[in-house]
Amino acid sequence: MAKPRKPKNEDAKPDNSGPVVRHQKLCLSIDVDKRRIYGYSELKIVVPEIGIVGLHAENLGIESVSVDGEQTEFEYYPQSNHKDAESERRWSWVTSPSSAADAAGSTYISALERELVPNLLINCCKAFKAGSDPQEQLLGDNEVQQSSGEAKQNVRLVRVDYWVEKAEAGIYFHDAILHTDNQIRRARCWFPCIDDNSQSCCYDLEFTVAQNLVAVSTGNLLYQVLSKDDPPRKTYVYRLDVPVSARWISLVVAPFEILPDQQFGLISHMCLPINLSKLRNTVEFFHSAFSCYKDYLAIEFPFGSYKQVFIEPEMAVSSLSSGASMSVFSSQVLFDEKIIDQTIDTRIKLAFALARQWFGVYITPEAPNDEWLLDGLAGFLTDFFIKKHLGNNEARYRRYKLQANCAVCKADDSGATALSSAASCKDLYGTQCIGIYSKIRSWKSVAILQMLEKQMGPESFRKILQAIVNRAPDKIRSLRSLSTKEFRHFANKVGNLERPFLKEFFPRWVELCGCPLLRMGFSYNKRKNMVELAVLRGCTGGSDSIASAVNANPEPEKRDIDNGWPGMMSIRAHELDGTFDHPVLPMAGETWQLLEIQCHSKLAARRFQKPKKSSKLDGADDNGDATPALDMRSSMESPLLWMRADPEIEYLAEIHFNQPVQMWINQLEKDKDVVAQAQAIATLESLPQLSFSVVNALNNFLIDSKAFWRVRIEAAFALANTASEDTDWAGLLHLVKFYKSRRFDANIGLPKPNDFHDISEYFVLEAIPHAIAMVRAADKKSPREAVEFVLQLLKYNDNNGNPYSDVFWLAALIESVGELEFGQQSILLLSSLLKRIDRLLQFDRLMPSYNGILSVSCIRALTQIALKLLGFVPMDRVFELVKPFRDIKAVWQVRVEASRALLDLEFHCKGIDAALQLFIKYLDEETSFRGQVKLAVHAMRLCQIRGGSDLTDNIRSETLVALLRLLEGQMAFNNIFLRHHLFCILQILAGRPPTLYGVPRDHKPFHLGDAESFQEQKNIFAAFIPESKYVEPPSEAPNLSHDDLTAPETSRDVFAAPEMFTDGFSIPDPETSRDGFALPAASKDDLGAPEPTTDGFGAPEPPGGGLGDPEPSGGSLVAKEPSIGGVGAPEPPIGSFDGLTVSEPIKDSLAVLEPFKDADTVSNSHKRKLTVKIRVKSSATTSRAEGDNQTVERSQGGHLETDRGASSSVSVDAPHKNFAEVSLSNQNLEEVNSWHDLGSRMTASIGSAKLASDVDDIGKELQCTADSSKVSALPQPEDPSPSFIQDNRDAEVQKYASLQELSVPRNDINGGSSGMADSLPRGKEKEKKKDKEKKRKRDGHKGHRDNPEYLERKRLKKEKKQKEKEIAKLLNESAKVPSTELPSKTEVHGVKSATVQLRPVEPSGSNKLAITGVETARPAPSEGATSATPSGTTSATPKFRIKTKIRTLNNP
Repeated sequence: MAKPRKPKNEDAKPDNSGPVVRHQKLCLSIDVDKRRIYGYSELKIVVPEIGIVGLHAENLGIESVSVDGEQTEFEYYPQSNHKDAESERRWSWVTSPSSAADAAGSTYISALERELVPNLLINCCKAFKAGSDPQEQLLGDNEVQQSSGEAKQNVRLVRVDYWVEKAEAGIYFHDAILHTDNQIRRARCWFPCIDDNSQSCCYDLEFTVAQNLVAVSTGNLLYQVLSKDDPPRKTYVYRLDVPVSARWISLVVAPFEILPDQQFGLISHMCLPINLSKLRNTVEFFHSAFSCYKDYLAIEFPFGSYKQVFIEPEMAVSSLSSGASMSVFSSQVLFDEKIIDQTIDTRIKLAFALARQWFGVYITPEAPNDEWLLDGLAGFLTDFFIKKHLGNNEARYRRYKLQANCAVCKADDSGATALSSAASCKDLYGTQCIGIYSKIRSWKSVAILQMLEKQMGPESFRKILQAIVNRAPDKIRSLRSLSTKEFRHFANKVGNLERPFLKEFFPRWVELCGCPLLRMGFSYNKRKNMVELAVLRGCTGGSDSIASAVNANPEPEKRDIDNGWPGMMSIRAHELDGTFDHPVLPMAGETWQLLEIQCHSKLAARRFQKPKKSSKLDGADDNGDATPALDMRSSMESPLLWMRADPEIEYLAEIHFNQPVQMWINQLEKDKDVVAQAQAIATLESLPQLSFSVVNALNNFLIDSKAFWRVRIEAAFALANTASEDTDWAGLLHLVKFYKSRRFDANIGLPKPNDFHDISEYFVLEAIPHAIAMVRAADKKSPREAVEFVLQLLKYNDNNGNPYSDVFWLAALIESVGELEFGQQSILLLSSLLKRIDRLLQFDRLMPSYNGILSVSCIRALTQIALKLLGFVPMDRVFELVKPFRDIKAVWQVRVEASRALLDLEFHCKGIDAALQLFIKYLDEETSFRGQVKLAVHAMRLCQIRGGSDLTDNIRSETLVALLRLLEGQMAFNNIFLRHHLFCILQILAGRPPTLYGVPRDHKPFHLGDAESFQEQKNIFAAFIPESKYVEPPSEAPNLSHDDLTAPETSRDVFAAPEMFTDGFSIPDPETSRDGFALPAASKDDLGAPEPTTDGFGAPEPPGGGLGDPEPSGGSLVAKEPSIGGVGAPEPPIGSFDGLTVSEPIKDSLAVLEPFKDADTVSNSHKRKLTVKIRVKSSATTSRAEGDNQTVERSQGGHLETDRGASSSVSVDAPHKNFAEVSLSNQNLEEVNSWHDLGSRMTASIGSAKLASDVDDIGKELQCTADSSKVSALPQPEDPSPSFIQDNRDAEVQKYASLQELSVPRNDINGGSSGMADSLPRGKEKEKKKDKEKKRKRDGHKGHRDNPEYLERKRLKKEKKQKEKEIAKLLNESAKVPSTELPSKTEVHGVKSATVQLRPVEPSGSNKLAITGVETARPAPSEGATSATPSGTTSATPKFRIKTKIRTLNNP
């Protein structure tokens, strides 16, 4: 048995300079009718040397404080009512979602920091009378274990007499019920304490209440005392012998009915009298969960009793509130014997609450970084209960589909999901356990522990858990805290896992984010009888998030970790002669890997017999499907039936496995594992071409009653997705046929009365109408047959004689109505459906259904129908229909659903600003805490929908300020879940992730009454990060926010295209983005020639890392466009030439061809410009070498001979062509196809996009050559029309007419660039330079000279280069002498040719992206030509040079 390392807690506490609580006594008198609480608390405290004890107290009226029986001085600073007197002035700078998000982060962090500071300071400096305090003697029995070894002279007995002023936070009154929910740091709101998880002590509790009430609290009930008062009152005395922190002290006072457990006397269940029958039915299983945990851990329950309390859902702050030896639930989880659907969820919730008592309350985390471990152990214990009592299929399906693999792999992509790091735990002040990220973290924690269990074996893992809980009650050396380091030590000593494996496992899985992403495919080698398996490795987390998580960790072993994962994955081959596992796939390794797996079966020569022409393969003459014959023949050519990767779910990984369709069908039909079946269904459903064999396989699985019901439901939805005209609606017909075979009377053709005795069949049939409602025709509408079927089920539903309730059955039917899409044929049936829904609504008003679920479903369906028929249904009528359900007397769930429905309608009709205004109004009217949180979650979802759509509705600053006031108000303080979601809403509006992770810390002082008292406590704010500051726009730029000209914010994941204004300029957001990349702001008055400044720059310089402006030298930098009036349009000065903008996005690399229409201010030209946006992204391989200091400087047009670093070359040519087709060509096929190889090249051209012009059709060709580590391209549109080009607001222009990625390549060995710019030659010197460059490249391809494909590509490339030279020669001959005069209206438009080259220049110390060289050519004297001057700074990072030359060509 491994022993934990000793120096953990024994040496830490004596060095603690703060006060330490050894014992606490709490005596309260509660008057529920008057809502009054008063009493006192006695704390036995080890006083620090300073003599001052700091406690946490909030919403308390402090009457007196005494130390050892003598009155003492104290100072009290309430913080919950903290408000700034200058609130209006403080939020005056909030004008955009980005500034509001910055303000929200600062406000939220400052509020969380204030909660850490004690605000009740007590003077304990008076002399101590040794051994003379009788009260201390009374307390000695309950804290003798903790006080041994402590100096007696340092201990003081502090008594605080107080009353509760407002029971709004931490403790709550509702009718004749009082209950507490300490949430996070809210125990201080009902008794003074040190509200910190690191402080734990034993408690004595006394609560005096009315005689008819029951006071339920933590610990063991010692006795009850009935007073002689009139009316008499009762005092309940509890004692908690196990040290816990203040957050685990709970209290509930109500007229409860108590139901003792039939199996275990220490378990009690309590609820209000109205719910007693439901309680009895709900908890009848609970003894099995209790004994399951006790047997698995081989130890008795750590507390002397366990109490489960159920209160009304309107009162509960959360669905589960845990306390030491008790759990408080919402009564909506209770159900009677007639309810089926709620059973599984309730049992799992109660089992988790019990597991939380072991791991979380009894065994506590040593530090915030260790909370994941206790949360994961509680989930692991719950999963063990599910496996034992609900079945292995339920446990495996939940792990794969509902929790870990599917959900975590998609969401584990940022540092917020790193389980054990200071940035994702300690710096978040406990908010990591709120919201969606808390669920992802919990699921990931359980999955990691299950991976460890797979590695070491179930018995070894069980021994580790037993060792952890068995050492806690040790009288000599009690260790009840657990750290990640200790658990790792147990895994080595008890689990027999090797240290090198653990050294890689914990840093990679626990301290970093991201999951393995594996793509696999195989081929069978018949000669060797082997399977050749190709594997492509990746990671779900971005390289930036992983790098930030690594850099945030100071330990060197965690910084050196690579992107690989430890361990070996197993490949399971199902062959003709059996099943064989091959643990051959290492989790870490090269990006590409080819493995060989030996087959054990041999293919017999006579196993396949060729069928006769007149017969089918399966011997059935009536089988009209010929596709299975081909599939079976291909599968029979190998001994493999199907293959699986990681069949036992040993790793948390996203796996994409490619195998023939027949193998997926074999896997679905023959594999008994529910995970294998779910994987096969998901793959077959997503096939681009569906055969009848696939549809038949899904149908056969659906009708198989022996299959697991959850997977059968997936098969039903897969059949619905496969139903189309191509398959003759086979999926829809199979669904209807299956339902009718089970539920219809064959004689009369109508549904039979409900019979739900077969529970698994009940769940499957309940999902069939929903699946049928998902069927869509070619016009995206529901077929008439589907609508008629759902209507028939609603019309003839009959529950007579059924012992079970059909409330969930009807709710599923109604929700399927909401999923229907009504077309011209089915719209006539809508009125009948609405009548049925209205009838059910009226019925539910008279006889409320279970938890109001019928009304909730009806409201939801009505809202969905109204939104789908937005242009045909008057919204006022829908508002009037739904609004009455918001009545305060309505059931809580119905009221909240009505509010959410109205928010949906407001959002889709009037936009996000109106929806947020309505949300703020509803929030003030909602009385329940859970209702407030659900409304906030819904508003957050609307903000996410708005962020992911093309909506451009603006949010007024008044709305943002109102949200900020809510965030810092009393309502948010009382409900920390609401406060966190308000913060998330403001972050999402700014395009940021909804988490406190990564939010910069500010140096703003918090406002307290006397700030001097807290200067010695601790430093409130962390180091200030410059990105959080509000960046003032340049003085030259006008303030655009008041004119609705604010550019959209640059989000974290996507690079939004800036809005186009009347002057044709794009104005990026002046604020620095989350990754530190900023773009400058453009002034409306910045035309062709910016005003030169002292440093020679024409425009104000952007923040660090921004895209700089061209430097004027000798004249204005103007690139003219041909126009109707002959006057050229000025060129935007912000790093763009005739709309060609070069920028660096944060995450996505896109080259967008976006035409737009502008009104030029220099000329009368109204011709449309062709805007080309090329975004360059450094690959993951080059970003490490280059660092974060990529800079590009301005210089003159000369080429530098000693280029260093990576480069990308882009050229824009304009040959005289008059055809409009957009093509994508790969010039180097071999290198393009091997896209995974480093340094591969993509050559793509968009040729001659036709522009709308009154005079001439000018073809333009964009040819881009970029060396990169990863290249991919989007398909181009087949027939782009002028209307397609003209629509400057259409997102499809960006989708189709774009190059998806242009990545910055790696350096070659000599430090040069491997890229080559394809541009027009400008003289013999340049031709010589190009010849040298070609010769140098030819030397690198000597190995390909014998390859005929290479020689053919080389010949084609030579011919293309020759054509380009001839075109350039024609252009040079036709070009006139440049002139400074503008062409007149009668002149013919010429063709403009612009060449932009991105090349590395000499190193520079600046971090700006600038234009290095510009050359222009016009038919005028040469003084009109301008070029930029170089800068003299140096740096070691690669730079870009952009060159532009413009020539005009007169029409012949």
